[in-house]
Amino acid sequence: MTIATQARKITESKPFYALTGAGDYAVEKARAYASTMQVKAETVARELPEKAKGYADAAAARISRLYDDLALRGRKVVSRVSGEAALELEEVAQNAEPAIAAETSTKRTSATRSRSASATRS
Repeated sequence: MTIATQARKITESKPFYALTGAGDYAVEKARAYASTMQVKAETVARELPEKAKGYADAAAARISRLYDDLALRGRKVVSRVSGEAALELEEVAQNAEPAIAAETSTKRTSATRSRSASATRS
């Protein structure tokens, strides 16, 4: 049998037509799917800037709230610590006052005595 006869026998058979029909059906469905996906992709591409902006705005708002919360928390910590430091400084100042006052009065007394002695000698 020649090749032309075999080709004609194959191309005239029902299985060949079924396979060709299946291939055509697959191509048709693939084109329809590609068309649908193209429409969806275009829709997403149009909506993407708006959605991205929405997501970015939401993220910025959350970050801003977090920043404000952290600043408030830091302010409370600094206030608490500086309040404790102020109390410690006040205690130190109160304990140091009598010593400073005693030292000052001793110096005044010595200076007064020196002046008195000088005036008496003159």
